[in-house]
Amino acid sequence: MLDISQIRNECPACENIIHFNNAGCSLSPLPVTDAIIEHLKLEQQLGGYEAAEAAADKIENFYHALATLLNCDPTEIAYLENSTRAWDMALHSIELQAGDQIITGDMEYVSNYLGLLRLAKLKQIEIKVVPSDSIGQIDLDLLRKAITDRTRLIALTHVASQRGDIQPAQTVGKIAREYEIFYLLDACQSVGQINLDIAEIGCDFLCGSGRKYLRGPRGTGFLYVRKSRLQQLNPIFVDLHAACWNDPEHYQWRADAKRFENWERYVAGQIGLGVAADYANSIGLDAIRARVEALANRLQQRLRAIHGISVHERSDELSGIVTFNQQDEDAIRLRRRLHAKNINISVAKQANARLDLAQSGVGDVNRASVHYFNTEAEIDRFVQTVAQS
Repeated sequence: MLDISQIRNECPACENIIHFNNAGCSLSPLPVTDAIIEHLKLEQQLGGYEAAEAAADKIENFYHALATLLNCDPTEIAYLENSTRAWDMALHSIELQAGDQIITGDMEYVSNYLGLLRLAKLKQIEIKVVPSDSIGQIDLDLLRKAITDRTRLIALTHVASQRGDIQPAQTVGKIAREYEIFYLLDACQSVGQINLDIAEIGCDFLCGSGRKYLRGPRGTGFLYVRKSRLQQLNPIFVDLHAACWNDPEHYQWRADAKRFENWERYVAGQIGLGVAADYANSIGLDAIRARVEALANRLQQRLRAIHGISVHERSDELSGIVTFNQQDEDAIRLRRRLHAKNINISVAKQANARLDLAQSGVGDVNRASVHYFNTEAEIDRFVQTVAQS
């Protein structure tokens, strides 16, 4: 049983705002913020390098905390500055040739798809988009049919930014393993709210962001890389941390996922992200998932009862993201009206979801994203305010 009162006491902003923008940037608990500030002060007192040396155990804790969160080995975790860069590093580490095929879905995140478009132009790679089925999940039958002997990678976004339906990541993993295809899962919106067991999902890469449902600091992210795949991968960038300079003509990659890292990084952020993962682990991902799902269901039901509201989630597999439109109020105006009432939501723009919102003609949508520290009373106040258009 979650102690919501204690959790909210460790999140001071809960006293002043209703924060339903956790899919954009969640509110960090006090232990995360305290850890970051403590290290920044240490840098001020000792110097940056010296502070990092003194905090070596806290830096190392990041790898163990994330490994616990994902049920993997700490050597399979790399620290990156954000989820998009982690995704890029994974994509470009695969040795692709002209004519190779990458399969993705129509819920793909805009930055990921832009990366695929650029890669297609650079290397003459074919991008195959598999549409969603009637409940908003990637059509698994069409996915199988799309696979050819040229297919090298399946890239899937676990939970889209513009719709809260959860994609069948585990089933896609079984398909990828069956055909011996690389599998890259973007868990940017799912890590921290859903129990992500790497052993069950079966992906080769998984990337995530610190600032969203993990409740960590901005400017932080991570990449999981399956260790059995490492020898097949060559990161696009290299520095003195990622590889050893053996002689003037040769270098050798690290033997672990840190080959995807840079030497220079936001150390306070890495420490803070480790504390955020510890915080989530201490609460328990199953308990978090149950709480978030219950709140999202309540929010959906209340919104659907309002005349003129259209809710866009279609499946029974709901994340904390609920997207909707108000018939008589455009998305940006509604967001601003709510903000004036100390209620935070965001707008998912059609321009950033060309394969989904643009093609379906839905347009921009409002996105309310709840987390376990939110309450039923906040949902009721939110819905009442939305209805007062």
